[in-house]
Amino acid sequence: MTTATQDPAPPAPADAPAGRRRRGSGLGSYLLVRALLIIPTVFILVTTVFFLMRTTGDPITAALGGRLPADQLAERVRAAGYDRPLLVQYLDYLGSLLRGDFGTTLSDRRPVTEVLTTYGAATLELAVYALVVALLVGIPLGMVAARLRDRYPDAVLRFFAIFCYATPVFFAGLLLKLVFAVWLGWLPVAGRISTRGQIQLNRSGSGTGIYLVDAISSGNGDLVLEVLRYAVLPSLALGLLTAGVFLRLVRTNMIGTLGSGYVEAARSRGVSESRLVRKHAYRPALVPIITVIGLQVALLLSGAVLTETTFEWRGLGFQLSQYLQARDFVAVQGIVALLAVIVALTNFVVDVVAALIDPRVRYS
Repeated sequence: MTTATQDPAPPAPADAPAGRRRRGSGLGSYLLVRALLIIPTVFILVTTVFFLMRTTGDPITAALGGRLPADQLAERVRAAGYDRPLLVQYLDYLGSLLRGDFGTTLSDRRPVTEVLTTYGAATLELAVYALVVALLVGIPLGMVAARLRDRYPDAVLRFFAIFCYATPVFFAGLLLKLVFAVWLGWLPVAGRISTRGQIQLNRSGSGTGIYLVDAISSGNGDLVLEVLRYAVLPSLALGLLTAGVFLRLVRTNMIGTLGSGYVEAARSRGVSESRLVRKHAYRPALVPIITVIGLQVALLLSGAVLTETTFEWRGLGFQLSQYLQARDFVAVQGIVALLAVIVALTNFVVDVVAALIDPRVRYS
């Protein structure tokens, strides 16, 4: 009698949950590491700004030197504690930050937290506008450039991307103002809203400091249009800077996707090029966009300083330039610390999204 050969037993069902637990723990470890990296990132930037600001002396002497008698100046320095050793001042500054105390500005004697809450909404609004412009311009043009690779439109779009990225944001702002505000008269030259519109916002707006939200909450359509008209030029000046990056990134990734095996197989079955771009190459090309948005937020915030100054958009960037001119080190340190936290948190969120979209990020 022949003995039947038995097939190998299938793996125990318990192995599947174990594998899922390992993958879940991998994601948890990845996110934990990224969250912990926020602390040294902010710490290094805050420390660097603190010591760089002290290279020219204490803040009070830098801000008020030459405008007060020597004895009064020395008394103010002593009262503020800037005559203490630099290391003691640094440790005291870190302790204040941990308590949420950013200090008081030297030039206008305002709590730095009040400055941050008053002008932070304007910078946030401008950054969102600019990011929308970058996405609306960079992604479609990048798709067109990839589809028309090595043709005349592709060459023009590549030049446009380099021009957007290489042009200083203040020069782009001045050029836009000259063309659309001075020559054509289509848009306002500077500011966030007219004086009349500001009064209406104060009366009927929700008071968030984000003018578009306040205008919508007021129910006044003309006020909404006015807010958007004032936002067009600064948003274009700042958004085109990032649009050039997105355009080149989408073009490069779509070219790679369009040359992949599964796209070639679809093409051999007679699928049209437009459908290949929409259905097969579009989404994979967007994954790298998500991973670089964190870096672009840092670029937008740095560009906001020049953009807000050029268009007198009274946000944190505009105030930072004013405090730098006044040599108000306390205010500068507080604004930079907030911007560092925003950039670090944005990069963390981007890391989370990238890990959820592409498992290779957390398992490689």
